[in-house]
Order: sequence, then structure tokens, then C-alpha cells
Amino acid sequence: MSLPRALAKGSPLREWTKDRLADSAVVLGTVTRVETDEPAVALTFDDGPDPAATPRFLDVLARHDARATFFMVGKAARRHHEVAARVAREGHAPANHTWDHSSFPLLRGSWRRRQLRWCQEALPAGSPHLFRPPWGHQSLGSRLDAARLGFRVVTWDVVAEDWRDDDARTLLDRMEAGIRPGSIVVLHDALYATDDEAYRDREPAIEAVALLLERLGGRFRFVTVPELLRLGRPRRWHWYRRSNLEWLHKQV
Repeated sequence: MSLPRALAKGSPLREWTKDRLADSAVVLGTVTRVETDEPAVALTFDDGPDPAATPRFLDVLARHDARATFFMVGKAARRHHEVAARVAREGHAPANHTWDHSSFPLLRGSWRRRQLRWCQEALPAGSPHLFRPPWGHQSLGSRLDAARLGFRVVTWDVVAEDWRDDDARTLLDRMEAGIRPGSIVVLHDALYATDDEAYRDREPAIEAVALLLERLGGRFRFVTVPELLRLGRPRRWHWYRRSNLEWLHKQV
């Protein structure tokens, strides 16, 4: 039997392979969502804090009694420490998004570990050891470096795609289509790097979050990632994404 045929959908070998991958993901996997019956969702924001946009996101969250997780770039957290402090003070979770938003698979292990340490030192005291790799880029080596320093790697299962120039309704539709109990939603309160300066405008994302909380606030609780992890079993999977050098060179 040929390998493609042996791995066809529903074949014993395919099912055995999926089971072995699932088993190994318990140790090496990245958290993508939480399996829970609780009507809870984690909104997450990357690349901040930003002195203009982050407070506006915080205001929207406060109006709806919602909590979120902010994966902060260490340089920005140190520069705008008062904004980072407000995030923690208002019950949200500041978390690690590296020191300078480097693509981790491109760095040597010693530099990856420095990036994680420097960022964590820049976050408010007591911040959880949660890490999200910039752009979702991750190799087995970078995953192990994060584990070595005691970080739980968290990605997402719902993407707003708020790094372009889509309007608020489009962003809202994407989030609504994917959200379910235990979802982890990725948004951006800043864009640390982009291929077009016009995309840095956070107004559509701010409006989309406000609309989402208005429409789903009666059905879901919006909680931090640490809170969500306590409500069920983390769904882990093998998450390895290569760095695209050509694309990275276009970032400003």
C-alpha cells in the first residue's frame, strides 16, 4: 500500500498517527484553546502597550466588565510602564511577547532566553509566565527554550486579522464566526511591525472589540488566559511556524 493511501482519511495508520501526535502534544504542544463547558473566552492583545491605543482598549473592557491578556513587547512595556501598570491594576494579565518582537526561530537559543528574561523583567511584578511568539513563529528549539525558563506558550484559535485595513464589522464577523467556549482570540493593541504604516490605526479594532462585547457579553464571560486555563483542560497541539525572511524584510 502506498503511503498516501495508508494515510487516507479514516485509515488505521492515519488514526494511529493522530493519536501519537496528540499524546506527544501533552508535553511539547502549545496551548491553542481550552476545552471547557463554561461560557468563557479569552481576548488577547499583542504588541503593546501603546500610550494612545491601549488605554482606549482598557476603557472598552472596563465598560463591559471584561478581562483580557496583553502580550507585551518588553521595550514598549519599559518605555510605557505607566500603561503596563494600569493593565495589571485593572485586573488584566500582562504577558511576555519578547523584548523586541524578534522572530524566534531566527535567533540562537541564548538570545531567545535573554529576550524572554528581559521582557519578563519589564512587565509589572507578578505577571504570569505566559509567552506568545511574535507572528506565531516557533521552532522546536524555541519551544524548548520557553519551557526551560518556565513559560507556558499560548497562541490562539480565533484570529481577528486586525493587522490590515479591514473595517470593524469585518473584524467582528471573523471573531463571531470562530468564538466558542474556551476560545483564545488574538487582536493587537499596537502593531510593533507592519508592512504599511496605514495599518497601525487601531480605531477599527477598538470599535470591533466594543461591538463584540455588546453582542456576546450576555452569552460569554471574557476572562484572562490564566482564568480560562483554570476552567478546563488546555488544548495543546504541535505549533511550529517558520520565519518568512522575504516578508520580514518588508516590515517597518
